[in-house]
Amino acid sequence: MKNKTFAKPLPAIDARFEAQKIAFGPVVFQCVRIAMKWGLLESIDRSPSGQSIEELAAFHQRSEYAVSVLLESCLSAGVVGRKEDRYYLEKIGDFMLRDPMTRVNFNFTQEICYQGMFELESALAEGRPAGLKCLGEWETIYRGLSSLPEVAKSAWFEFDHHYSDSAFTLVLPIVFSSQPTTLMDIGANTGKWAQRCLDFNPMVRMTLVDLPEQMSIARGNLASQSDRVDFYEADMLNPDTPFPAGQDVIWMSQLLSCFSKQSILEIFRRVKTSLNSNGCVYVLDTFWDSQRHDIAAYCIINTSPYFAALANGVSTMYQSQEYIQLANQAGLQLVDIRDDIGLSHSLLKFVHA
Repeated sequence: MKNKTFAKPLPAIDARFEAQKIAFGPVVFQCVRIAMKWGLLESIDRSPSGQSIEELAAFHQRSEYAVSVLLESCLSAGVVGRKEDRYYLEKIGDFMLRDPMTRVNFNFTQEICYQGMFELESALAEGRPAGLKCLGEWETIYRGLSSLPEVAKSAWFEFDHHYSDSAFTLVLPIVFSSQPTTLMDIGANTGKWAQRCLDFNPMVRMTLVDLPEQMSIARGNLASQSDRVDFYEADMLNPDTPFPAGQDVIWMSQLLSCFSKQSILEIFRRVKTSLNSNGCVYVLDTFWDSQRHDIAAYCIINTSPYFAALANGVSTMYQSQEYIQLANQAGLQLVDIRDDIGLSHSLLKFVHA
């Protein structure tokens, strides 16, 4: 995608207003967050005639000053409206309360990204996750996922699973169309995809590859089917660490965006070595240049600063051609690509070149 704009034709006064929304964005974010946390938006939503500042303050045992500050900011953002000093929920507010995607994105931004983004400039200049210190002292966030505070951990995994889960059901028949007997899941995380595979095909044997911290979680989740699963602990950043050989299918879901281009190339090279001669590699990921709707592209693009400031300091949400070119360099060729899977995913299929 060489040409793209998110901008709509606007008069100067409207463009200036949009610029102010960016300038005050962090302020509005926090006001809306607190209004939801305190239950103000829910109370307004439940009342057919709306709610006044005085009623909300009395019911929630907050000062009228605090409620007024929050709701006036929500008003400016179009989250609520006001008629005769009574607040009612606008359509944006309805999505804030009820839309699962908005909820997981909002919680991820607050619990994982918000404080760390203050270090984004340093992270970009130095090529390291300078903002990660707000969560813990780890080299990358993946080393610390199991040690995150419960609220932050839930926000991270809900964000990760919300997008991948929407695609799993649709791609399972595709992945098993070649009737593989061995399937390796690189970046297995909690074992959620592996569980789906084991349930879908009673004959397949799975090999899960990930850091020791994630493997311990996956072992617990897959304990009842451990006779069909091999757990392989590996630091995927180490190019000298081989992957288990003899694989009919190799699966990587939302994995490669966690690495620099050089590391992705090294992973593809090791994948090729592990793949049977007639096997195939499936890569499931979100590419902003493959989206039909701006809302999806917007969310994907604005996940990249998280990778820079907090996750690892070197990766991003790539465009599809970048994966394809790196796979080609490693001796793999693309034979199929399917877009519009689930919320925003694409499925790439590679074989030996």
